[in-house]
Amino acid sequence: MYSEENMKVCKFGGSSVKDALQIKKIVNIIKADEDRKVIVVSAPGRDEIHDEKITDHLLNLATNGEHFENQKLFISIDESKFAIIKKFEKLCDDLKIDKKFIVDYLKKDLENCKLKGDERKAFFLSRGEHFNSKVITAYMNSVGLKTKLMLPEEFGFILSDCLTNGKVNSKTHENIQNAFTFKENEVYLVPGFYGVNEKNQIAVMSRGGSDLTGGELAYALDADIYENWTDTNGVYNVDPRVVSEAKVIPRLTFKELRLLSSKGFNVFHFNAMLNCKKSKIPINIRNTNNPVHEGTLILSERVPMEDLVGIAKLDNMASIHIQKDMLGEEIGFSAELLKIFGEFGINTYHYPTDKDDIAILVDQEDLKGKINNLRRQIEKRLKTNEVNVNYNISILTLVGIGLRQNSFAIVDAITALKEKNIPFEMFDMSPSKISFHIGVSQNVSDIALKTLKEELL
Repeated sequence: MYSEENMKVCKFGGSSVKDALQIKKIVNIIKADEDRKVIVVSAPGRDEIHDEKITDHLLNLATNGEHFENQKLFISIDESKFAIIKKFEKLCDDLKIDKKFIVDYLKKDLENCKLKGDERKAFFLSRGEHFNSKVITAYMNSVGLKTKLMLPEEFGFILSDCLTNGKVNSKTHENIQNAFTFKENEVYLVPGFYGVNEKNQIAVMSRGGSDLTGGELAYALDADIYENWTDTNGVYNVDPRVVSEAKVIPRLTFKELRLLSSKGFNVFHFNAMLNCKKSKIPINIRNTNNPVHEGTLILSERVPMEDLVGIAKLDNMASIHIQKDMLGEEIGFSAELLKIFGEFGINTYHYPTDKDDIAILVDQEDLKGKINNLRRQIEKRLKTNEVNVNYNISILTLVGIGLRQNSFAIVDAITALKEKNIPFEMFDMSPSKISFHIGVSQNVSDIALKTLKEELL
């Protein structure tokens, strides 16, 4: 019998399963380590005709063409259906597996669905992962890797009743433990992103939900490690598209990654980490195209040898600066202000404040069509003296648990910007003292990022 002591859960994202070549790579990765026993797969990336994600084509079908129409893309539902079917036919042909059974059932699901509303949307959205898992299972078995397909609707991956943004029900963990009885030389393969509610209706999680599936499986099975395979070597200390000398961070705490990901490091669905963090299960971000690279380990704890581990850059921000005499002593002022933003559906980031001023940082895209009425409500309900909006700000967030012991990195950062004559619009340090934020004009943000990287990392 196989020992579960060192068992690994592996999730392979859309770029890792987008075609036959990539699928062959993941099979080699699985074969290279007998502890890789639970495999989670995503939908198969983009189609070859329109270069759109298969999940978006499925959503286009579910919404009778509205999804692409809203994006000003002229892709009909018939074209989406054709692109989806051709994608799966090509996968089967390239992998030399029998496509008739898989494609016939795919066509049946796409053409005969009588569901309505969110039930229809969730069903269609789930089909990418559902059928890709069948393709990959068939291929793995054809090359001698004994693989058992575990469908969420069969073993009980239970989600809440919100069919298009389901949350994991605690019963799921018990169902996983009962269903996954490990055998030697056998792996389990699970489609990510979807489950069923307690009425057995198909439900999906938020986009990126395959990360969530993997995280919940790792937690329920008390995995030794959760490997998240993607198309990058790991988490970089700065954006490699801006700074070519960017390096992979070998170790990060969950808290550090949370701070970086909230400011533009979108490499991993944060909610997927919550239960792994609770059980101190390490998450290893790896590259399917470079499996010899050790990637980034996300841990509950590390020795803070470095002051900083990374600098994130979040563009297209706006700062709304509000002035009112003694607002800092007005009970309920901040609560009412944030309530107004919430009523307009605007997410807020930082709000540094003092006696007479408060600044709210928001994504400036969220202000489109809303800023006039937002300003009117703020002035009307809070009787402000002045409301000013400053657009096109980039927020540079410097993160590292070592900052608790060495706050002089802040001085180094400000000095480096001063020497390059780069002014900054705002400065704020987090209460945890493991990150601080510098706002600069977006037209100098790349230069600022490179400057801070050269001086501090």
